[in-house]
Amino acid sequence: MNSISVFEFAKPAYLWLLSIVPLIIVAYALLLLWRRRKLSRFGHKTTLKELMPDYSVVRGWVRITLFALAIGFIVVAMARPQTGSKLRSIETKGREIVLAVDVSNSMMAEDTEPSRMARTRYAIQQLLRQMKSDHIGIVAFADDVEVVLPITSDYKMAEAKVRSLSPALIANQGTDIGEALEVALLSFGRATQESANSRVIILITDGEAHDAKAVEVAARAKEEGVVICTIGIGTPEGTTLKINGHMIEDEEGKMVVTKLNEALLNDIASATGGIYMRSTNNNFGLEEIVAELDKMETTHLTRRNFEEYDEEYMWFLGAALLLLVVECFILARRNPLLKDIRLFDRRNTNTNNK
Repeated sequence: MNSISVFEFAKPAYLWLLSIVPLIIVAYALLLLWRRRKLSRFGHKTTLKELMPDYSVVRGWVRITLFALAIGFIVVAMARPQTGSKLRSIETKGREIVLAVDVSNSMMAEDTEPSRMARTRYAIQQLLRQMKSDHIGIVAFADDVEVVLPITSDYKMAEAKVRSLSPALIANQGTDIGEALEVALLSFGRATQESANSRVIILITDGEAHDAKAVEVAARAKEEGVVICTIGIGTPEGTTLKINGHMIEDEEGKMVVTKLNEALLNDIASATGGIYMRSTNNNFGLEEIVAELDKMETTHLTRRNFEEYDEEYMWFLGAALLLLVVECFILARRNPLLKDIRLFDRRNTNTNNK
């Protein structure tokens, strides 16, 4: 068992209430300003000091500062700060799934609402929220390939990586499906090497490539016990490609039309015993693939979770209570019994300096 120290808030939304702290200070300053203007009607500042010799502005500021800090500590306590130091390895049964996602410019086409790319990101995020024991990895590809996320059981990290999927990830544009499948094959961990059909590649692309290498890699994947399922996003009829509101033209000045290549995606899936799904506006296709995966073999996987969190809110509540108690003992006026002690009187400091 490994030990890692972690600090987080169970209810971070409450931290927005910390904005109350500076508002208290500002409100008090405005109150003092309003009070000073009111008192100025009754006489000069020097005269008012003689009439109220025991009144202390500094004491008021100290009290309101302590009160505001106490409110801040109470808000932090409401957010439930926690520390975790125990990391537990949990043995589960599941699969290793690598998502090979096309991020070429053609994925910005809008024949699937709001766009092929946006629809893909949304569907993957929904998939991750349903996953429990499978491990996930993400490979992005265009003309080059990039491993966005190595195989992991950290679904929150996976969701964050999915949000970054866009053509901006890869400079060289194109659609090299064969290379993407090769990198995906290399992404699997050792835990599933001995278990046939517990390793899955889900290829999400418009398939706009004439890539014989892709079918060859799929055949090799079959030999290694890897199942490839494919999702075609787009339409066979195609649509003109628009990026940031601008129509894309080819070298001859003609509008670029991007079409779904269903034949290639069918061939890739069939080569490994996987299934092909065509994405539509109503159904992306991941649910059917997940249902098919549930029929496949699972293997033993290790997932690391924090075993427990220690609540730390009581320290902040204690600090708030202490500040409020101190604040109660600081009077707005000088205590006659302690008139010779002038901790908050600047004149006392000046006298001592002399």
